[in-house]
This record gives sequence, C-alpha cells and structure tokens, in this order.
Amino acid sequence: MPPLKKKSKKSKKKNLKKLNNNTKKVNVVPIEPRPIESDWWDSFCHKSSSTPGLTIPSDEEEAFKYFFRVSKKTFEYICSIVREDLISRPPSGLINIEGRLLSVEKQVAIAMRRLASGDSQVSVGASFGVGQSTVSQVTWRFIESLEGRAKKHIKWPDQDRLEEIKLKFQTLFGLPNCCGAVDATHILMTLPAVQTSDDWCDEAKNYSMLLQGIVDDEMRFLDVVTGWPGAMTMSRFLKCSGFYKKCENGDRLSKTLRLDDVEIKEYVVGGVHYPLLPWLITPYENQDFSAINSRFTAAHETARLLAVRALSHLKGSWRILSKVMWRPDKSKLPSIILACCLLHNIMIDCGDKLLSDIIVPGHHDSGYEEQSCKSNDNSGSSMRESLVKYLQAR
Repeated sequence: MPPLKKKSKKSKKKNLKKLNNNTKKVNVVPIEPRPIESDWWDSFCHKSSSTPGLTIPSDEEEAFKYFFRVSKKTFEYICSIVREDLISRPPSGLINIEGRLLSVEKQVAIAMRRLASGDSQVSVGASFGVGQSTVSQVTWRFIESLEGRAKKHIKWPDQDRLEEIKLKFQTLFGLPNCCGAVDATHILMTLPAVQTSDDWCDEAKNYSMLLQGIVDDEMRFLDVVTGWPGAMTMSRFLKCSGFYKKCENGDRLSKTLRLDDVEIKEYVVGGVHYPLLPWLITPYENQDFSAINSRFTAAHETARLLAVRALSHLKGSWRILSKVMWRPDKSKLPSIILACCLLHNIMIDCGDKLLSDIIVPGHHDSGYEEQSCKSNDNSGSSMRESLVKYLQAR
C-alpha cells in the first residue's frame, strides 16, 4: 500500500479558515421576564376620572361597583374562577403600552368593563391603556372560561331548594306550589346585508336574538335559553326550549300539592304572551274575569314582575345587552348573553345587592308590545281555576 500523503500546512490553514467562516457566533443574552401590571386600578381610575359624562362615586368600593357592577370581594371570586384559563393560555400580545403583561385581575376588569358599559372596544381599551384587539381577545377568553367553569351558578334547583322557593312564593305572594316566574326579551343587533333575513327581523323591524329566563324569588336565573331569532313569537320560543320539553314529559314541575279539596301542580307564572298550560299560569285577559278574581290577578302580577325586573336588572347591569350590537357573530352572541346571566347570578350568590339605580329605564323590552297568545290548554284553565278557588278561600 502506498504511503499516505501528508497534508501541507497551507492546506490545513485553508480548511481551518473555511470551518471558521461556516461557524456562526451565537451571543447568549439572558431574557428577563416581563413584569406583570398589578396597579391597574389606580391607573384606570386616573384615566376614567377625566372622561366626560361620568360621575364617579368618591367612595372607592362604590366606585369599583360603578365600573364593574360587583364588589371587590365578588370580583376576586370571579378572578378565581377564570384564573387557570387566563394563565394557562399563551399570553401572546396581552401587554399594555408600557410592555408589561396583563395580570389576571386586569384581564377580568377589561372584560367586565366591556360587558358592563357596552362601550366600544376602542373606548374600553383607551381607559386601560391597551389596544382594541387586546380588548377583543381578553373579553372572549373571559367569556369562554366563565361559560365553562361557572355553570353551577345557573341550574335548575334540586327538590330541597325547590321547596324553599315554593315556600317563599307562598309567603310573599300567596301562591302555593309556585316554582318561579318566566319572561323573555330581545337583544338587538345590526347585521351585514348578506346575513339579513326575515328570521332575525322581529315585529318591531329590528334584528334581534331572543333570551328567555325563569327566575326564583330573589330574581336568580334558574333556567336560561337564547340563540333563537327575534322573529319568533314568545310562545313558539318557549316550545323550542328544553325546559318546555322536560315539563311536557313530566321530568320537571310534576309534583302535586293537595290543599283542602284542591289539587295544585307545580308551576311557573308568565305573561299573556305565553300559553296557559298546567305548569304555566297566565293572567285572565278578560277585564270582567280579572275584576272578579282580583286576589289572584294581584298575586299573579306581583310574582310575574320578578322575571320582568330580573331582565331589567340584567340589561341595566350589563349594558352590552341593552345596546344595539354591531354585527355580532351570531354563533358567539349566545355565549355573551349567557356570561352576563352568569354574572347576574354570581352577584346574588355572593351577596351583592343588585343596583336599582342602573336598571334599564322603563320596560326591558322597550318598543315591544306583549302580543296575546290565544293557545290555552283546558287542563291549564282547570289549574288556574283551582288557584283562584284556593285564594278566594283564604
């Protein structure tokens, strides 16, 4: 075998130079974690104090409720519900103008201010020192998390709780075996021309989505259904709900109470736009009958107004529902509505007082008339007569 040729020094230098040219220098710079903004409340108050038209209470706790509708204690509870979701997701882009990451508390505050005020994303963002896209992203993340993790705050009560509610309705209004009050409202919106249709155009010539709620004696929502087009009648809307199907199948409102010689099933009370059913009691529309059965009429109306007032409080507290929504995503709008209903219930469950000075002025469905539903069930009529008979005997 021939001897191996030795590489010359010149060749070695050439190869070494080539290797050095192909090798990139990597400068390792330690990355400092971004600071998290924690003093958001002071900064927000300072920016908001110069906003025209806002009369901010001098007391800090009341000022907090003015902006976010809830006490600081309840706000902290809401933060605890959504904290895991708001931390676990990548916080890409969720920074303020000074480059600091948004704390969970500030994210919740941004979302709740957007829902409470109904102001534009640009306006809400300016008061927190963030951009429109950040407000949009934060609000939707908050809604998704609340919808998934706070479901326990809207649920049909178990039998023990239901007995407590029935006792309250009898004590307050004299209505035995009553489990709640029902009403519905329109959530107004504008739609792009390509999405407009008669389905969404309601009787008042507005584009809207319906929301129906059944409430207890404290105006807490026990059952909520939304997502259906505003052109539907209230009666048809009711019949499309899961609540209606469960009642008709005997899975809900099925227990009977015997008082003296009168049998009274469980029921809820509603207005004339609902059908008279064995489990849904509506008022007499004939004035003569109303006068004769004045005790029933007064008791029924007072109890029914709980649902009316609950929707007025809902729309007054979470003004995004009382304003005309600009081209909302119809698939996301039900989640926004549900989040507001959850926040309404959380306030009650946490002992916060519903603020009477922020309710929607007038009726929650201003501009809409209660159209009478002519569909009456014979067994519903018998049930109403039993109630009248019981009240007359008292």
